[in-house]
This record gives sequence, C-alpha cells and structure tokens, in this order.
Amino acid sequence: MIRINLLPFRAARKKENILRQVSVFLLMLMLVVITTVTINICMGKKVQALSNEVAAKKIELAGYDKINKEIESIKKKLKTLDKKMDVIKTLESNRKGPLRLLDSMTGIVVENRMWLTNMDEQKGAVKIKGIAIDEETVANFMRRLESSGLFASVDLKNMKQTSVGKQKMSLKSFMFNCQKKAVKQPAKQAGNKAKK
Repeated sequence: MIRINLLPFRAARKKENILRQVSVFLLMLMLVVITTVTINICMGKKVQALSNEVAAKKIELAGYDKINKEIESIKKKLKTLDKKMDVIKTLESNRKGPLRLLDSMTGIVVENRMWLTNMDEQKGAVKIKGIAIDEETVANFMRRLESSGLFASVDLKNMKQTSVGKQKMSLKSFMFNCQKKAVKQPAKQAGNKAKK
C-alpha cells in the first residue's frame, strides 16, 4: 500500500489561511485608519468653517450693536427734543394766558362802581382783589365772572368794609378765588401725545 504524506500540504494550506487572514486584518485596519483620518479631516474642515462663520457673525453683531447704540442715542435726543417742544408750547400758551385774562376782565368789571387792586394766577387758580362801592356791585361782578365762561368755579373768599382816600369813603374790599377752566388742546397736539 502506498502512503501519501499530506502534512506539508496541510501546513502550506494553514500557512496560506493565516496569511490571508493577516492580510484581510491589515487591509481592514488600513481601511479603518483611512476612514478615520478622512472623517477627522472632514470634521476639522467643518469645525474651521463654523469657526470662521461664528467669527464673521460676531463682527456683524458688533456692527449691529454699534448701530443699536446710535439708535438709542438718537431716541434719547428725540425724547429730550419732544420734552423741550412741549415746554415751549406750554410756555407759548401760558405767555398769552395772563394777557387774555386781563383783556377779558376789562369787559367783566362793573364800570365806575369798582376797580381791581390785585390779580394773581398760579397753576389755574386766580385770586382777584378789588374795591367796590357796595355789596350789590360785588354780587354783580361775581355773576359776571360766573357767566364769562373763563372760570370753572368762582368763590367769594371775603368782603369787608374799608375806608379809602383822605375823605375816608366807606367802600367794600373783596377777594375772589377762581378756578380757571381747563384749556382744550388742539387735536394735533393731543394726537402727538397719544403716540408717545
């Protein structure tokens, strides 16, 4: 009988299998390394691009912050100017108020029977002092004040007998406290205040 020794063939086959497995392992290892390096490079580029974009946005945001500060500064200046314009309008309307009041009072005073000695206006309250011949003249003057439409209320504060002049004429001194009616603002100014 013939004997065949298969051991060298099996050893060669085993060696070939080991070489194949090692080469597959090395090939897989190289593939994993190449894939990892490629992903790392791609991620690095993305991170760099995002960093550049963030830096650009920060610069853009700084520009907008500067513009916002300028806008706030302009708004503050506009508010200050609006307040100044309101003060000017108030002063303008108040400047003519006492003149109009005095002009109106000349038509209200009872001629040849009384005269005014003092008139004081503060924040819509008017104090009127004067001297009249008798109580009837003071009452007539009070009715005229009430019907003039200038005042919301007219109150006789006091009336007393007084002597005037060298002849010591007996006359009546009086004092009225009056509250002026609120002046309606024109529609344009009221609209401006509503916007604020």
